[in-house]
Amino acid sequence: MGEYNSIKFGTDGWRGIIARDFTFDNVCLCAQAMADHLKQSNLAERGLVIGYDTRFASEDFAAACAEVIAGNGIKVYLCNKATPTPVISYGTVCRNAGGAIVITASHNPHRWNGFKIKSSDGASAPIEVIEAVEENLKQLQITRNINRLSLKEAVNKGLVEYWDIAPEYFRKIGSLVDIELLKKANLRIVVDSMYGAGSGYLKKILSGGNILIEEINAERNPIFPGIQPEPIASNLGKISGTVRRRNADAGIATDGDADRIGIIDEKGNFITQLQVYGLLAYYFLEIRKERGAIIKTITTTSMLNKLGQIYGVPVFETKVGFKYIAPLMIKENAMIGGEESGGYGFRNHVPERDGILAGLYFIDFMVRTGKTPSQLLRELYRKVGEHHYQRIDIEFLEEQREKILERVRSFTPESINGKQVVKIENIDGYRFLMKDGSWLLIRFSGTEPLLRIYAESDSVENVRKLLESGKKATGV
Repeated sequence: MGEYNSIKFGTDGWRGIIARDFTFDNVCLCAQAMADHLKQSNLAERGLVIGYDTRFASEDFAAACAEVIAGNGIKVYLCNKATPTPVISYGTVCRNAGGAIVITASHNPHRWNGFKIKSSDGASAPIEVIEAVEENLKQLQITRNINRLSLKEAVNKGLVEYWDIAPEYFRKIGSLVDIELLKKANLRIVVDSMYGAGSGYLKKILSGGNILIEEINAERNPIFPGIQPEPIASNLGKISGTVRRRNADAGIATDGDADRIGIIDEKGNFITQLQVYGLLAYYFLEIRKERGAIIKTITTTSMLNKLGQIYGVPVFETKVGFKYIAPLMIKENAMIGGEESGGYGFRNHVPERDGILAGLYFIDFMVRTGKTPSQLLRELYRKVGEHHYQRIDIEFLEEQREKILERVRSFTPESINGKQVVKIENIDGYRFLMKDGSWLLIRFSGTEPLLRIYAESDSVENVRKLLESGKKATGV
C-alpha cells in the first residue's frame, strides 16, 4: 500500500510524480478518504462526479477512484473521456452531486499527475474539507480499510454511470455569452489547448459561422513535447508564431485541464495574466455595465484596486489559491474572481476558474468594441496607468527552505531600487508594497518545489530590477 506521508494537499489538491508518489495505492487511499468525508458530511446520497485530463494513465486513475467510491455504496458519474476541470465543476452542480474528484496535475510537467477535490458547489474544496480528508487519510494509514468494487461490477449495479458533461456545459455557456454574435464575427482566432483536456471546446462552441478557429497542439500527447502545459510566455512560442503567420486577430491558450488561460495579441505578443485580469474586469464594468465585488489573490494586479475605485465596486484580497477565492465569491456574489496563474471565475457560473469561458468573454470584448487585444490594453492603461508584471520560478532543495525563509524574513528594506517601501506583509509569503504602487512578492509554491518571485511596476525595466532585488534577498 502507498505511503500516506507522501500525500500533501497544497493550494490546489495533491500532486505527485507518476509511479513514485502518484501511485494507484495512494490514489485509492485518497478516494477512500473522500468517500469517508462524503459519508461523514451526509453528502454520500448525492453521489460524486469523477473526471480526468489527458495525462498518462489519467483515465485509469479515475477508474480506480470510481471503484473505491462505488465500493462505498456511493453513486459515481464518471466522465466518458478526458474533460476540462471547469466542465467537471459545472457537472457537479448540474447533478447536485456531493462533490467531484478530478485526476489532473493542471500545468505541471508531464511526469506529474494530481488529485483535485471539488465541493458540492463546484468550487475548489475549502480548507475545512481538505483538512477533513487529510484527517481521514491519517486514519486510513492505520486501518488500511479501503472498500472497492471492480468497475464492471459497479457499472452492472448502477453505482457507476458514464457521462458526457459537454452538452450540459454548452447549454450553460450559451446563457452567459451571446454565442451567435461571436459566430458572426469576421475574426481568426488561434487556439492552443497545449495537448490538454480543452481540445476542441472553443472550436465546437463557435463552429458554423464566420469566425475561424484554428487549433494547434490539439491532439493528446501526455509528454507535452517541447512545452510545459502552462499558458505563460515561455511556453507559447508556437501559438505566437502561428498568430503572426496566419495574420490572426488573437491567440488563446488553455492549460492542461483548461481552467486557466493565456492570451496572445494580434502582433503575437503575450498579454500577461495580470493584464488579462485587468482587461476582463474592465470588460464587465465598462462594456457589460455589471457591478459587483472583485476578488483577487495577493499575487494579482493593483489595476483591479484602481478599477474598483473608478467604478465604485469593492475589491477583496486573499491568499494564493482558488480555494480562498471561491468562498468569497459566493459570500459577496462577486462579479469576478481571479489569480495570477491565469485562472478566472465569473458570477452566474460555478465559483471556479474556467479558461474556456474566459476565452469566450475575451472574444466577446473584441467583438463588442471592434478593437484588437493591444488596443484594448492601451484603453485599459488610459484608465489605470501602465502596469507591467513578471514572475520568476527557482527550484530549490527542501533542506534549503528554512535558510531561504530566514533570509527573506530579515529583508526589511526602507527602499528597493530607489522606491520607498511603505508596507511589508506576510499574508502568504512576503510582499513589499512601494509608495508608487509597485510591489515585490517572495513566496514558496503550494504545489511544486519552487520559490516564486513576483513583481509589478510601471515599466518592464522596473519590474526586472525588482525581481533582481528579490532574488538577491533570497540568496538563491
